[in-house]
Amino acid sequence: MSKFYDYLELTRFNKPIGSLLLMWPTLWALWLAGNGTPEWHLVVIFALGVFAMRSAGCVINDYADRKVDGHVERTKNRPLPSGRVSEKGALILFAGLVLVSFILVLLTDLKTILLSFVGLGLAALYPFMKRYTHLPQLFLGLAFSWAIPMAYSAQGGSLFDPILWLLFIANCLWTIAYDTYYAMTDRDDDIKVGIKSTAILFGKNDLLIIVCLQAGMLLLLAAIGLLAQLHWLYFSSLLLCNGLFYIQLKRAENREREACLLAFKDNNLIGLSIFIGLAASYFV
Repeated sequence: MSKFYDYLELTRFNKPIGSLLLMWPTLWALWLAGNGTPEWHLVVIFALGVFAMRSAGCVINDYADRKVDGHVERTKNRPLPSGRVSEKGALILFAGLVLVSFILVLLTDLKTILLSFVGLGLAALYPFMKRYTHLPQLFLGLAFSWAIPMAYSAQGGSLFDPILWLLFIANCLWTIAYDTYYAMTDRDDDIKVGIKSTAILFGKNDLLIIVCLQAGMLLLLAAIGLLAQLHWLYFSSLLLCNGLFYIQLKRAENREREACLLAFKDNNLIGLSIFIGLAASYFV
């Protein structure tokens, strides 16, 4: 049982915040593409796929960081750096989770299946970018946003729909913003071990740039609401998100490790609020 829990910890099934942050924009895309009535079997397929693929991403991320996680306070006791899970075991687990995700996507259409290979490439590429660029959060944004065109395709929406790509860009901006909060928790350790991040790149301007990214996200989501002629309930959810972003800013203004981590986790409320506003808009 202890070995089972070690593998469970490696997949982060016990910490679903990342899966939720990936799931919300996927649901936004399904609801927009389906005009408020997505096919429920697709909702189930994508929800399960989100959890499987995010866990696969966590495994390959820890594999990529196995040599440096032991030198970072927050990650030194993870299964790979502590030796509780072998490198071979981690790669087998990654392959198994990718296989589960692929089986799920096979239940959709050919175009979505082809798009899934791009998503897999982005998910596998992201963990290694922090060694070569200060913008690994951008690659995470691309990986986390690729479920949007996949969901649109599966639901029968056009890949040339401007709403799709506005949503894609908005989610990229949001991902960079909240993952910068996350990177701020490890900034001092990352500098010591040579890991790059937007938290290091932005420096003293980190909070200002986060606010700009969040503002860009909300403006793009407002444009989507106008194009899709959504109800005022949707726009009310964006106003609520503006208030929630302000709470995050005040919480992290002293850049304390735990405060920045809480600011990151608070983004689950952002995703949920937008989804409720979107679903309510179509319901009304």
